[in-house]
Amino acid sequence: MDTHPLWRPYDVPSEEQVAAARVRTHVPERVEVVPPDPAWPAAYDEVRRLVGRALGERVLAIEHVGSTSVPGLHAKPFIDVDLTVADTEREADYLPALEAAGFVLRVREPEWQHRVFRMTRPLTTLHVWSPGAQEPQRHVAFRDWLASHADDRATYADLKCRLGERGFTDSMVYNNEKAGLIYDIYERIFVADPEHPHTPQPRS
Repeated sequence: MDTHPLWRPYDVPSEEQVAAARVRTHVPERVEVVPPDPAWPAAYDEVRRLVGRALGERVLAIEHVGSTSVPGLHAKPFIDVDLTVADTEREADYLPALEAAGFVLRVREPEWQHRVFRMTRPLTTLHVWSPGAQEPQRHVAFRDWLASHADDRATYADLKCRLGERGFTDSMVYNNEKAGLIYDIYERIFVADPEHPHTPQPRS
């Protein structure tokens, strides 16, 4: 059986795993899904400039990802950004500078080489990764697929809008509700990739 190098088994984090990753007490905040906003690309440019001024050459890569990076897609009004630094475990190399720029550390996941920061202006979720991390590559593949496949984009938008009406107050719980469809879309991405053979592995 062939497996795409970016494949991950279907898995939904438990409440215990979510709680363990948080570095601050969770404050309930209603999850809002809004229509696409033409201002989102400019907001990303502002975040990119803020990160660049804060870290300079320590920025190895930076990408606009998530739903606000896909033209025409409904989204939570947070600009999702993937930032790659030399080593997420060396927090002293980047954390103080990001905090001085207004970013607040919210999640620490050493097993994923992952940190999550939030900023309120622009409303931003900044994901920090080490080189070679799998998730940033997956995020770009997902973004590009949705941008070029109107059917999956519409299906994903419909799910997001329906979930937005349910009044979630924890974005991680909201994300868990999307996990099944996201996995299914990744399966289509991997099967369609001409560079890497992949045997479909439907979620059980």
